[in-house]
Parts: sequence; C-alpha cells; structure tokens
Amino acid sequence: MFSRAVDREWTATPDGNRRRVLVHTDELMVVEFGFDKGGVGALHSHPHVQASYVAEGRFEVTIDGRVETLDAGDSFIVPSNLVHGVRALEAGRLVDSFTPHRADFV
Repeated sequence: MFSRAVDREWTATPDGNRRRVLVHTDELMVVEFGFDKGGVGALHSHPHVQASYVAEGRFEVTIDGRVETLDAGDSFIVPSNLVHGVRALEAGRLVDSFTPHRADFV
C-alpha cells in the first residue's frame, strides 16, 4: 500500500533515460522517468492506458502525430495503442501511471 521513493532503485532504459517503479498492483502502476536535456522517449505504443504528469522540466510530447510542449505541472493521457513519445527540452522527470500494470517493467 505504501512505497517510499528512496527505497526504489533507478533502472536504465533502452533509450538512455532512467526509470523507477514507485508502486504497482496488477491493475495499476506508477513509474517515475528521469531525462537529461535532449533525452528522447522513442515513439512507441502499448495496450496500457497511460496518464503522465510533468513533475519537472519541459517536454515536447507527441501523441498520435500531434505535438505539444508541456511544462512542469502539466499532464497528458495516452489512450491504448496510440503511438507516442517525448523529448526533454531540459532535464526533467515524468510520473506515469499505467493501467493495467506494465509487466515488462517488473
């Protein structure tokens, strides 16, 4: 039920960023992603619905071909199976929730 970020380790992602799974059940997962300036979350899709919060920094976010620039405090939702990705315009962090959980992250 409870999770402390200090107890969670960062893992390198295949695209050169980092992530740490903060908490999850079979139905829901919360994951923090860290990006250096210029870091890219490559375009991809998955069956999970994703809601993301820009915790820090500024990101160019692409969802289904639409591009928006989001700042700290902004958020976005990616419906199931839509192609999406991000580019960090400055160093920053995203906090993503997935439903159901991403088995490939645990």
